[in-house]
Amino acid sequence: MIDSQKAGRLSDVDLLVGAALEAGKIALGFFRQSPEVWWKNNGQSPVSAADFAANESLAATLRSARPDYGWLSEETDDDAARLKHATVFVVDPIDGTRGFLSGLDLWCVSVAVVTDGRPVAGVLYAPALDELFVATADGPALKNGEPIHVSERIGDEVHRLATGEDMLKGVDPDFRKTVERVKHVPSLAYRLAMVADGRLEGTIVKRNSHDWDLAAADLILQRAGGALVDLSGNVLRYNRAEVSHDELCGASASQLPEFLRQLSHRRDG
Repeated sequence: MIDSQKAGRLSDVDLLVGAALEAGKIALGFFRQSPEVWWKNNGQSPVSAADFAANESLAATLRSARPDYGWLSEETDDDAARLKHATVFVVDPIDGTRGFLSGLDLWCVSVAVVTDGRPVAGVLYAPALDELFVATADGPALKNGEPIHVSERIGDEVHRLATGEDMLKGVDPDFRKTVERVKHVPSLAYRLAMVADGRLEGTIVKRNSHDWDLAAADLILQRAGGALVDLSGNVLRYNRAEVSHDELCGASASQLPEFLRQLSHRRDG
């Protein structure tokens, strides 16, 4: 664990990096080791001993270093007191738990600092892939220390999208021909990181994603030249009383208008 006095002197983003690396190391110790599993949300969502151990590590490091920040984590009972804080930590100790439990590499630790409803520092750490994504509100998006940028494919070129086929029903047939659906990526945060580093042109997100899935990846995508918005084109607000979101689209800034137009046509059809 990071020394509490040292942690208190770190910048927010450096604090997040250290905390994510430590939590990822802890989670990796459970990976492919058949950790104990429980079910939540009426048996719909798995949570494992790894999730809880990583969450405990994150909470111990982050909350002690910034006691004046609020706290929102998937694996901590929500406390409305966070709404009184202008700045909060938004945390998912393992985003992609189903993939983690299936032995897939595509899971990550997601940690963000949100101020006045928007992320100002974000970190995603995928320990099984040895990938670290970092962004601040005034700096570039980085992957393992190197700047990343969204894809610049345009027009009739193939668009690699992470989405279900049902999300494309009703789009223009000519547009549909340009879409190459990729194999399912169980971590939503990692999916958005794949848009940020140009491996995907976009992703369409089903309703009922949550702040902890999105906040860090939202900022990373933004600083890489993209955006994550609702289907009306609005950027997301975090640390509200309601932490779930409706359908969303993440893409490069240049491609997003066409994707939203197609999705609007789908809704109107």
